[in-house]
Amino acid sequence: MKQKVLIVSVLLMSCQYLLAQQSKDPWEKWNYLIGEWVGENNGQPGQGEGKFSFLTDLNGKILVRKSHTTYPPTANSTGIVHDDILIIYPVGNSAQEAIYFDNEGHTIKYKVSFTDRSIILTSDISPSDARFRFTYSKIDADTVNASFEIASPQTPDDFKMYLSGKAVKVK
Repeated sequence: MKQKVLIVSVLLMSCQYLLAQQSKDPWEKWNYLIGEWVGENNGQPGQGEGKFSFLTDLNGKILVRKSHTTYPPTANSTGIVHDDILIIYPVGNSAQEAIYFDNEGHTIKYKVSFTDRSIILTSDISPSDARFRFTYSKIDADTVNASFEIASPQTPDDFKMYLSGKAVKVK
């Protein structure tokens, strides 16, 4: 009987050790984005200048992106300031979702997916609302391309480019 208890105890401790070894950083695929970034601006009239950061928060339980963009006045519009926050969080064992808020009153919920060089945030299909896709594509260790696409409710998989630009890591 003592041998059985000892064997079961050793097996349980081994399982706990293996599970601890298997648990990995939930932000591993995001690591290249963690830090501070500045958008590359080519100086075209009306083009915005922006910066954003990705930082973990709540003891590493969530990842937070904060973004700030200013658009200078043009002949047809006044200057605009756009601020937003994106909170990425784990769902279950390996899935992730995100929720976006901005100073214009928008709220967007995203599902997160990955390719070898990209992180893709895609909103759900809705019969009455536009669908959104935000993609970060790694160019090199210090450069990413960020793109924001929109699809109409009538053609929710036909995304059209709305904004795209490169950003360079500064910290």
